[in-house]
Amino acid sequence: MIHKKTRTYIPADLEIKWETLEPIYKELLNRPINSVEELEQWLKDGSELQAALEEDFAWRYIRMTCDTNSEELLASFQYFATEIEPKTAPYNNDLNKKLVDSEFVDQLSEEKFYIMLRSVRKQLELFREENIPLQTQIQVDQQKYQSITGAMSVHIGEKEYTLEQASVFLKDTDRGKRQEVWEKITARRLQEKTVLDTLFNHLRSLRHKVALNAGFENFRDYMFQALGRFDYTPQDCYEFHAAIETEIVPILREQAEKRKEALGLEALKPWDMDVDVSGKPALKPFNNGAELVEKSIQCFSNINRYLGERLEIMKDNNLFDVESRKGKAPGGYNYPLSETGAPFIFMNSANTFRDLTTMVHEGGHAVHTFLTADLELNDFKHCPSEVAELASMSMELISMDNWDVYFDNEEDLKRAKRDQLFDVLKTLPWVAVVDQFQHWIYTNPDHTDAERTEAWLKIYEPFGAGFADWSEHPEAEQNLWQKQLHIFEVPFYYIEYGMAQLGAIAVWKNYKENPEKGLQQYLDALKLGYTKTITEIYETAGIKFDFSAGYVKELAEFVKAEMDKI
Repeated sequence: MIHKKTRTYIPADLEIKWETLEPIYKELLNRPINSVEELEQWLKDGSELQAALEEDFAWRYIRMTCDTNSEELLASFQYFATEIEPKTAPYNNDLNKKLVDSEFVDQLSEEKFYIMLRSVRKQLELFREENIPLQTQIQVDQQKYQSITGAMSVHIGEKEYTLEQASVFLKDTDRGKRQEVWEKITARRLQEKTVLDTLFNHLRSLRHKVALNAGFENFRDYMFQALGRFDYTPQDCYEFHAAIETEIVPILREQAEKRKEALGLEALKPWDMDVDVSGKPALKPFNNGAELVEKSIQCFSNINRYLGERLEIMKDNNLFDVESRKGKAPGGYNYPLSETGAPFIFMNSANTFRDLTTMVHEGGHAVHTFLTADLELNDFKHCPSEVAELASMSMELISMDNWDVYFDNEEDLKRAKRDQLFDVLKTLPWVAVVDQFQHWIYTNPDHTDAERTEAWLKIYEPFGAGFADWSEHPEAEQNLWQKQLHIFEVPFYYIEYGMAQLGAIAVWKNYKENPEKGLQQYLDALKLGYTKTITEIYETAGIKFDFSAGYVKELAEFVKAEMDKI
């Protein structure tokens, strides 16, 4: 069993409610600090409190997403969001002020504390008392997306399926079956179009108010600061989008033409994009969730014993919920447990190849959680997404050499690797579309639903529009953005996937050239948590934090060459 870190400051049995928390906050706020040593101890004590709160919130979120139908679990989550967070926010701001105003702050080791202090100063700059109730409302309301989408299901034959389970049929070699299922899934999503439009308009309005209160013209510019994007600008993102359009889209268009020819079709429809062009049935790397976990432990162990042991620890402590079921929130995540030092992996497995890649992706995040567990302060573990996603996306590629654990058949293994490398390239245009769409949404905050639809299509089309013919299903194409949970729940958290995807290709390239050195550089980078800049973390991994057209071209050509070898 794993055990939470021993608390040295807050009570071991602390009940998380405001009446028990406020005296601790007051003690931290009023404590005299007479030396740099006392300041460091004060930081450690504050970190212990933050870790306890984060882990408590984590479990409320995990339990709610595992069962979105439970009123009790929803109420528990909402209690934290409405009764704890709004009251801790002003105290956290005051504690930040106490830190930066301390006469000893300049005596803290710059090497150790520079990144943290930079973030604290940015938080102080952005904090507005009047935003606390708005952020509380956003926190509660954005969870409605999961309740709405988690309740979606379709009937195929005599059986009811979640949308994740139903999507397995989109790999069926029977084209009629694929079309039938795609149309049912699409019709079910479109049933909620107006509801989700209304929800999103409400969230957009609240977010815009937050930005205005903080002195920004729009929520985009506010979020670039709030997310701590010290290493790049909105203009850099636009240039990255352009590089993807120039270097990646032509490769994918060529692949789409090959798909069309292989399937003997005049035009590819949306339901033709997932079926294997060989005419063979969909890959089935495992039969159920338990087998997925076991095979993944073996796969990780074959890369490096330490990696397999991390997943083994999670299995032994019931830190997986992987099966898809009705009432479960969509998607997948790895949620770090700040005191325990381990994470929880949540996903919606329907026994497909995509579930294998989701597991190794989240497994990469999990390894990252373990590697940063012993960093001295909780803040040191709060990695920016550009680093967090490097951990997960690199693991998708590094693990490929050990996918024989999932596939007995050599031809299936080759198909899986080809599909994965195709998906690596396919990810990039979708990332560019989702990111550019959000830039448009929040820099045009007064737009109508019709204008938003027009903007979506205008952005989506140059990136290939999924390389399918949507002419008979225009409403489905117009509504595709509603599938993306991030747009509703974690706005602007998406371009990082593109940046990290480039980094992951570079990590994998190093790993292929020298497995031992490549893996060690990757692990050394993850161990840093967020104690160095993004650029320095990438350099530790032996790669560049670069998303220029030249770098995109170089890495795309490497992936294409590897696909051709398989």
